[in-house]
Amino acid sequence: MFALGNTIAELLISHAQTIVTAESCTGGWIAKVLTDIPGSSHWFECGVVAYSYEAKEALLGVHPQTLQRNGAVSEETVVEMVSGALARYGAGVAVAVTGIAGPGGDTPDKPVGTVWIGWKRRGGYARAEHFLFAGDREAVRRQTVSAALDGVRRILTS
Repeated sequence: MFALGNTIAELLISHAQTIVTAESCTGGWIAKVLTDIPGSSHWFECGVVAYSYEAKEALLGVHPQTLQRNGAVSEETVVEMVSGALARYGAGVAVAVTGIAGPGGDTPDKPVGTVWIGWKRRGGYARAEHFLFAGDREAVRRQTVSAALDGVRRILTS
């Protein structure tokens, strides 16, 4: 993950961009990977960890109706998370994650390992992708961080 973080840092610098993270199931792990890189204060704007519905609403602007209709782990919620992070915190690029890392909290239609990741560039449209990761809590979170960072790399090179 460190190598991917370095690649993202180089891309952000070359594009004169900054990034914001909005994290639920990863608990700030994406922000940690990025801020472990020396000089990250030049391109890392901030990271928001929002687990509860209330935090998603207050810190990221997720609509209560979205959470009530779709739940926290949904395409609609991650799109509002990534859009809200970008709008509120002034970066040029945002990534958001929400999911069920386990071992509990799952439902028949949202098993452990269900994750939604969203990405957005300022002036662009949000893109969201659904994942179903295998393994325990640590494995699900690790795979989420890797997929989120890979998506950031992809939007910066497209």
